[in-house]
Amino acid sequence: MYTFDSRVRYSETDSEGKLTLSSLLNYFQDCSTFQSEELGMGISYLRERHLVWVLSSWQIVVDRYPGLCEKVQTGTFPYAFKGFLGYRNFTMTDSEGAYLARANSLWTLLCTDTEKPAMPPKEMIEAYALEEKLDMDYAPRKIQIPGEGVHKEPIVVKKHNLDTNHHVNNGQYVDIAMEYLPEDFTVGQLRAEYKKQAFLDDIFYPYVAGEENKIVVVLADADDRPYVCVEFQRKESVGHRC
Repeated sequence: MYTFDSRVRYSETDSEGKLTLSSLLNYFQDCSTFQSEELGMGISYLRERHLVWVLSSWQIVVDRYPGLCEKVQTGTFPYAFKGFLGYRNFTMTDSEGAYLARANSLWTLLCTDTEKPAMPPKEMIEAYALEEKLDMDYAPRKIQIPGEGVHKEPIVVKKHNLDTNHHVNNGQYVDIAMEYLPEDFTVGQLRAEYKKQAFLDDIFYPYVAGEENKIVVVLADADDRPYVCVEFQRKESVGHRC
């Protein structure tokens, strides 16, 4: 497993001094980026070959949100390549080695010229050491969208929402979706299903539905085609295994 050590920064905490879900997601994304860069499989390698890894789905289970200045270790490893798909686990642990959060993710390798799936080069597969799949309760990739919900005001994609691939960053979708959660809603599990990429000046038409312990937010286009579906499950209703 590739890991890096850190401490929870003030800029990464909420009003209670705890690491935010958005910051946790950023830790995970940074960890996989660090690994790829150190293996020579990072941004420059992909650009030269007109390739990009696009996130297809997240499942993040939070056991405990660490507090300000707490020491944490973030880890990641791929556990399978299947055609143009890559499967990757993530962990965050405390100074005693106990899980703070665990995650599963599915990635699709695309050719940037055709926007179609591409098979990973042999040297890419050989560069990553596959490890045994993390022991966690795996949820389905597909998210069911409740039929009774509320449409919210449209949102225009701005420059600050974009990443180095010039599309909306995975974490930005989650940040936007979290704005529709009740104030007292602590997320115990996040699931996100990414349907298509969004770019500068695209418009999101949010749809919010759910119940007391589970809320689904869909960010769709004007024709109701989702860019992303995000499901938040309240922490008290999620079972955890350490």
